Amino acid sequence: MKLMDILTEDRVKIPLENTDKEKIIDEMVMLIDRSAKLKDKDQILKAVLDREAVMSTGVGDEIAIPHGKSDGVDDIIAALGITKEPVNFDSLDNKPVRLVWLLVGPQDKTGPHLKALSRISRLMHKKEFRDRLISTSKPRDIIKVIGTEEDKFFQS
Repeated sequence: MKLMDILTEDRVKIPLENTDKEKIIDEMVMLIDRSAKLKDKDQILKAVLDREAVMSTGVGDEIAIPHGKSDGVDDIIAALGITKEPVNFDSLDNKPVRLVWLLVGPQDKTGPHLKALSRISRLMHKKEFRDRLISTSKPRDIIKVIGTEEDKFFQS
């Protein structure tokens, strides 16, 4: 599964409006609800916040990947938000976040969900790529940058 299969231009938001972790997660869920017409956005929000309560999804290097599984969605969906300024996300490296990926999937797709999480993590490993995303101002350009990097990074 490629990220371009689960991320669309209408699920990229630059900049995110909120500066609080829970409000950012809510903003991201609303973003996917507007584009994907979720079956139950409240159930999805609860699943993501419950997962966040277990351990922060601020993974370091200015990245957070809040995620959850819920029957409120039929398939795996991703969204990406870029903050205007660094935001505290209780990250593992104690540093603020600029890039917030939201990943949600149905309960019965654990394997693909984990693969998508892994793909995001591996792709975001390169600082120059993260910097390029942060400096990009249009969702369509973000999609192009991610698609190019994904093709380059995951060549068969």
